[in-house]
Amino acid sequence: MGVGPDRAKHIRNVLIILALAVAVWLLPGGNTGSSTIYNILSIVLTGGLLFFAYRLYMEHRATIFGLEDRQRGILYGAVALGALAIIATSKLWNEGGLGALLWFAMLAVAAWGLYSVWRAYQEY
Repeated sequence: MGVGPDRAKHIRNVLIILALAVAVWLLPGGNTGSSTIYNILSIVLTGGLLFFAYRLYMEHRATIFGLEDRQRGILYGAVALGALAIIATSKLWNEGGLGALLWFAMLAVAAWGLYSVWRAYQEY
């Protein structure tokens, strides 16, 4: 069982990745370089997620504005609570058991809010 017709290409790519990992591990300043790359990738990922949320909102805004005020408030609150829980993940998990329980509770309440709005929308 081989890797396919481009076996040498795949092996070369894996060796390049391993060489870069060893360089980051052994060279002075490698930790700073990897932190910089991690921060850049985090910003790109966050920007992509924000753009996706914007597109999702723009595509469904007529449906959102068609909800009752109470349901729309629950929807916005649930999204905000879920975002807050995701943003505070590392801080809450570093606090210990109580922080982790609070994190789970925040996500559970946010999920319940989204589900209740979806259920009310389906009944309407």
